[in-house]
Amino acid sequence: MPGLFDRDNIAPGSVPLARRMRPEKLDDYAGQDHVLGEGKILRRAIDADRISSLILYGPPGCGKNALAGIIAKKTAAAFTEINAVLSGVDDIRRVIHEAKERRLLSGNKTIVFIDEIHRFNKAQQDALLPDVENGVIILVGATTQNPFFYINSALISRSIVVQLEPLNISDIKSVVKRAVTDKERGFGYLNIVLKEDALDHLANTSDGDARSALNALELGVLTSKPGADGFIVYDLAVAEESIRKKKIVYDKDGDEHYNTISAFIKSMRGSDPDAAIYYLAKMLYAGEDPRFIARRIVICASEDVGNADPQALILASAALSVSEFVGMPEARIPLAQAVVYIACAPKSNASYAAIDAAMTEMEKKKTLEIPRHLRSTGYSGAKALGHGDGYKYAHDHEGHCVEQEYIPEDKTYYKPTTQGYEAKMKAYLEAIKKYINNNPGGGSAPNP
Repeated sequence: MPGLFDRDNIAPGSVPLARRMRPEKLDDYAGQDHVLGEGKILRRAIDADRISSLILYGPPGCGKNALAGIIAKKTAAAFTEINAVLSGVDDIRRVIHEAKERRLLSGNKTIVFIDEIHRFNKAQQDALLPDVENGVIILVGATTQNPFFYINSALISRSIVVQLEPLNISDIKSVVKRAVTDKERGFGYLNIVLKEDALDHLANTSDGDARSALNALELGVLTSKPGADGFIVYDLAVAEESIRKKKIVYDKDGDEHYNTISAFIKSMRGSDPDAAIYYLAKMLYAGEDPRFIARRIVICASEDVGNADPQALILASAALSVSEFVGMPEARIPLAQAVVYIACAPKSNASYAAIDAAMTEMEKKKTLEIPRHLRSTGYSGAKALGHGDGYKYAHDHEGHCVEQEYIPEDKTYYKPTTQGYEAKMKAYLEAIKKYINNNPGGGSAPNP
């Protein structure tokens, strides 16, 4: 049965262009200079055929399988492939048995490539562990999902996790141009005129996915008739037909979901409305639930703006209500309004810090008794217990504030900043404390 990396029967048209154009050597590999550039340890390991167990982690079309194919070509070890979707524990045991026999008879190593390794369950991953640890096999796994979420920690600890990034625009253009001119594996046997604006469209809308760009090129070329001069013109109109809508990498329960919402919140917190709007657009374009986004905006308004601008929470709450009421696509407008307001508002996390400090004390320290004069008097017998005795009603005093014990220990949880409206709150509290310090034993506090 032919393997994933076999080069037999790759005549033009027999297999997809993206499959045919997989590079056979590192010099033809596009992108990933951060791990495969000259002098990088992974490149040196591949060149020296000294590969240890690897987990190749990255988005679709970034070159995971292509890199595994290069390793397969380069290594003197036996190279065996398993697809996690189609294989079970019995397949793993068979491969491991063959690897043991090979090592016993010839001393040769065995590299086992597992595509979509995140789809293996715990039992299947556990079946690999002893032989990876003992060096019976060298594991090379490929996954689009964060391995720290989907792969056993014991297996990860015995492997090097290599994160591959989406290809940049220049890399995508290079891959497409090579496919147009390569006579052995690409479309070099045809007369193709690739227009620059069409190439730009493919590079931008493929969003770092070389497979997507090559699939679009193949679709356009194979469905276009040559002109009278025998040339196939791949122009912008053809490119737009080949990729009608940009597909971005965004899984609602995966890395991009969490990374994007994290960047979104941190951009609002960091007072960068443009970055925040960009991440909002990304989430909405990818189909994220606008209610989820709105809830995060509400939390940010309270956590990061707080009393520096109390209107932020009101506006965020309104955006949540309106987005639920009108739905998409109109919901993008109130959401954007709230995002811009919060990003541009003065910031304070004093209220957030205050409740966290108090909650920590509530968990770790003895609960304080409520002073008797503050206790409820709304039931029969409360007076006999002394509840409410000596309570001073604040509104009966000048400035609507009066000194009395509200908590039996001196506590300071809320530490207002000088940001926005909170500066007024800070000044008010300082005026009260100053008056009390200057008038021990009672009296009313002036309105500052």
